[in-house]
Amino acid sequence: MVALQFMAITGLVFADVSAYAPDQVRWISYLVLFFVAVLLLRERFRYAARLQAMVATLRMALDGNLKSRLFTNGDRLMDEFVFTANEMIERLEQVHIQAIRSQMARKSLLSSISHDIRTPLTSIIGYVDALKDGIAVSEEEKQAYTQIVSDKAKKLKDMIDEIFTMAKLDADEMPMKPERFDLAELIRETLIGFLPIFKQQDITIQVDIPDRQCMILADRLSVVRIITNIIKNTVNYGAEGKVLGVELSETDGEFQALIWDRGPGIAEEEMQNVFERMYRGDQSRNPLRGGSGLGLAIAKSLVEKNHGNIWVQSVPWERTVFGISFPKHIVKNDLRNR
Repeated sequence: MVALQFMAITGLVFADVSAYAPDQVRWISYLVLFFVAVLLLRERFRYAARLQAMVATLRMALDGNLKSRLFTNGDRLMDEFVFTANEMIERLEQVHIQAIRSQMARKSLLSSISHDIRTPLTSIIGYVDALKDGIAVSEEEKQAYTQIVSDKAKKLKDMIDEIFTMAKLDADEMPMKPERFDLAELIRETLIGFLPIFKQQDITIQVDIPDRQCMILADRLSVVRIITNIIKNTVNYGAEGKVLGVELSETDGEFQALIWDRGPGIAEEEMQNVFERMYRGDQSRNPLRGGSGLGLAIAKSLVEKNHGNIWVQSVPWERTVFGISFPKHIVKNDLRNR
């Protein structure tokens, strides 16, 4: 169309400057210019109408109808804008969906937290009132009531601590201080702290950790917390199997730690939920030792912040495994010594 317009203008100029140019050239040039002007005017109206339709669609998306999309019509320049706008709407839709899920999860979390805090707190108040009113007569009863209050208070404190930890992780306010350390030695040190609990629960320990160093680069306190939370979960839900195993192995690029038990395990339909917050699975299998429901969620978040992976596999009463892996950290000196 631009070429036709150029040709028409050229024809008019030629007709004006040339004394020999026939009048037909001038009139044909005028007709071509008129035809081009009509086409341009029509195209302008179509373009304006399409822009109005696009603006209306974008306003619909702005008002919350994130299923609306713009359509292409073969105009390469405009189509690029359409694709970009549709991508923006799609991302807004994803953000909106995530916001709804987060809101629902937050409501569920607050409901679960309020219940879990209220239960031990009500129990503590009850036993304190019993002690105050002199219901416990003998010294043995008083000691028993006092011990119960102490245990409930510790459990409540642990739960509140985990809630604050989860909140810090969500807000990205928990600083990570990567350092190079021996994962094998750290696992041994962590296991030693659980020996009294293993003895109390009559749990046999099976350890397969290599004597050589297994160096990783991670936040040491985070890894301690990860292993501690997984072992606590294993004791809470797998103690009936009377065996707890810890294995450490290596692949070409990472070290893998497996913590397993032979307890009742995890049902297949629950596997995808075990790392969710406040999820405890089938609490009926262990109503007295259930945790806060945040331990594995915290472990998962910390593993990811340290560039590792976490997973679970379970065959009930045979082997339930929680696995974590971290990339190897090899310095140049280690490479030369190999």
